[in-house]
Amino acid sequence: MADKNNSIIYKKSFDFAVAIVELYQYMCKTKHEYVLSKQLLRSGTSIAANIREGLEGQSKKDFIAKLSISLKEAAETEYWLELLIATNILTKNQVNDMLKEINEIIKILTKIINTSRKNI
Repeated sequence: MADKNNSIIYKKSFDFAVAIVELYQYMCKTKHEYVLSKQLLRSGTSIAANIREGLEGQSKKDFIAKLSISLKEAAETEYWLELLIATNILTKNQVNDMLKEINEIIKILTKIINTSRKNI
């Protein structure tokens, strides 16, 4: 399908995954939080992994399916970030930039999926 080196959504989601790994490390070392942080790690790093898989997809339908999984993982990641704030494990200030970024990723993925579905 598309080239990962030219994909803005892949780059954004990969950079987001790096930030998630760093947040996971912080939460384990500083907060001694291992359960919720592991959930966040799984969903937050899965976004880029599924986009990458979609970019290597065998068909447009395969591409859409993988990006749809990425969208679900992004929504789950947003949930875990919100839960970490609600439970006072993290403050809104600590993850505000990440919440903005995940919202942007969700918007971009939604647009790509909707456009791709129209062009099947």
